[in-house]
Amino acid sequence: MSKFYARRRLSIAAALTGVIASVGLFHAPAASAALPTPVSAATARGYLSSLDVRTENRTGYNRDLFPHWITVSGTCNTRETILKRDGTNVVTDSSCAATSGSWYSPYDGATWSAASDVDIDHLVPLAEAWDSGAGSWTTAQRQAFANDRTRPQLLAVTDNVNQSKGDQDPATWMPSRTAYRCTYVRAWVQVKYHYDLSVDSAEKSALQGYLANC
Repeated sequence: MSKFYARRRLSIAAALTGVIASVGLFHAPAASAALPTPVSAATARGYLSSLDVRTENRTGYNRDLFPHWITVSGTCNTRETILKRDGTNVVTDSSCAATSGSWYSPYDGATWSAASDVDIDHLVPLAEAWDSGAGSWTTAQRQAFANDRTRPQLLAVTDNVNQSKGDQDPATWMPSRTAYRCTYVRAWVQVKYHYDLSVDSAEKSALQGYLANC
């Protein structure tokens, strides 16, 4: 089994711990995002300690190297599927485009009634993944990463907040809602661990700091 796929393992104990630790973090408003529950802070700290620390390298990066918003079912692609998962009372047309609904952005606490105001954030950005190891992946592996609905990697958020985040890691960008930061860093570390991605020194320091307060 390759190291890439070996990272898929999560013990039942760790999963249960994550569920228990996250209780109370999702005080769901009328429309609440449904990010898969990340691992616990304790598990995330363990994962973080095992990640390689390396200088990032963006040589050769192109967003098109990560095929995203692939078809999930019928006419629905990944974006449309996450919009429906994370929204409330979402209505779609025959092409699976959301025509109405409500979306709560946990990054900034805003609620939107138009899908055009919502982006699907790659919690660990595609460029960040490239910088920390994905440059050596196959196209199929990059596609799996860019469309991963199983790990806490895709989330509906306010579009301009997602755009301001860009490709930044937690050393330079965090959600403005401090109540969501613990969830965010736990998810970040879980995704990096699962995909065997490295961290740089500033990123690791920031993650350690935030996790210490979870």
